[in-house]
Amino acid sequence: MRGRHYGCRMEHAGEPVPRPMARPATEGALRVRVRYCECDPMGVAHHAAFIPWLEMGRTELLRESGVSYADLEAAGVFLVIVKLEVSYKRPAYYDDLVEVRTRVVGGSRVKIRHEYEIIRAVVAGGAEAEGAGPRAEGRTLGALAQRRTPGELLLSGQSLLACVDREGRPAALPDWLMPENRPVREG
Repeated sequence: MRGRHYGCRMEHAGEPVPRPMARPATEGALRVRVRYCECDPMGVAHHAAFIPWLEMGRTELLRESGVSYADLEAAGVFLVIVKLEVSYKRPAYYDDLVEVRTRVVGGSRVKIRHEYEIIRAVVAGGAEAEGAGPRAEGRTLGALAQRRTPGELLLSGQSLLACVDREGRPAALPDWLMPENRPVREG
């Protein structure tokens, strides 16, 4: 028997829906090294490289509770992106270490809203000597790259994920994952 709530399924087919070992965190951070394959010939990270970093932030935030996204999928719980907005502020460069900050900021019975910031945590090569800019393929990058500093905001964004079942129909989030059942930052 399947219950319904606001037109969405309350139960999920498949394995039992996993429960977290700890109260799910509402914010977290992880560090990612900008890889060569994510950059253009000038050593600048392509704008598309940032989007997988956001997904890494979301999945690691979930994993910290003791439940992986693979566990949810096995239980028939799928989280799909229905909206993604990003604003690029500054470029990231090859071998920079960036920090992806992820926050759960709201949602509903079937949706979760996240906000993100990506900041430059460490400039490639550590502290740069005066006049010694970063290099890619033996070429000195431009003056913009030479002025980069740790702590710079590179991207801000937000996403809205919806819970669907195996057939792609809207489904209720597991109760422990619903924003109203976890502390969420107001605003």
